[in-house]
Amino acid sequence: MHIRAYAKINLGLRILGKRVDGFHDIETVFHQIDNCDEIELKRGTNGDITLTSNRSDIPLDETNLCKRAALLLRREHGIREGVQINLEKNVPPGGGLGGGSTDAAAVLKGLSALWHLDLTRDQLISYAAQLGSDVPFFLLGGSAFASGRGEILKPIELSIPYWIVVVTPPVQVSTAWAYANIEIKRDRDNGLLFEAVSNLPHQHELLSTIVQNDFEPLVCRTHPMVEELRSLFLRAGAFIVSLSGSGSSMFGMFEDGATAYSFASEFRHPYTASLTAPFFKPESEHFVIKH
Repeated sequence: MHIRAYAKINLGLRILGKRVDGFHDIETVFHQIDNCDEIELKRGTNGDITLTSNRSDIPLDETNLCKRAALLLRREHGIREGVQINLEKNVPPGGGLGGGSTDAAAVLKGLSALWHLDLTRDQLISYAAQLGSDVPFFLLGGSAFASGRGEILKPIELSIPYWIVVVTPPVQVSTAWAYANIEIKRDRDNGLLFEAVSNLPHQHELLSTIVQNDFEPLVCRTHPMVEELRSLFLRAGAFIVSLSGSGSSMFGMFEDGATAYSFASEFRHPYTASLTAPFFKPESEHFVIKH
């Protein structure tokens, strides 16, 4: 079984405050882009859950969300069967694109089919929430307004008529570090981002008013490479530029496809870049499953 697990960007990210449970209340819009990891699931020859990958810089033990997702389902449903998971990693880790979370969602949905669990969407979302705040979104796919710690979702119809270039510099930003060091703006009202987003399907010019990320000043100040990347986007003609998640990826929107393609093509290893065409929608809403 082969599954495509698509990444996301954040269209706006507001940190409202720290909660008593240690998490932070946020408002953001998750929007999937045309960059995905490829996951292959095979029935195990024994009861082991094994994980392999094309990258040597990601963990293959139980700290990996793919393996945690498989272990969670097996424990909850008394499954004795093993599985071989091969992760072809294209989404850069530590870039704020939800790579680990989308992989976990893919494994949950894939194993529900492979192990004949036939889990409902609500069951899958319940398991996803145990793995990470943004994992539930990747079971829905497309675009969604997120609040709470990111797990309260309101799907929205959002077709962006612009070219989106995402560039990840060779810098990883720890989400825990970002939240620990963010200076939260006081007296912030919640609901404002959702109100603005509700008008987006009809007023795309509002994008520039909401695509503001509270982490951006901190990350740019700490990592000059990210700040320089922002400047490169602006000089290339991007009319919207923003950090995704807690970074380090930056994305820009372009009206001209040739300009967007040329800019994305400039970046080589150790940078990574992806290009998403206007009105992109992931196939089959999120997953492409091939037996």
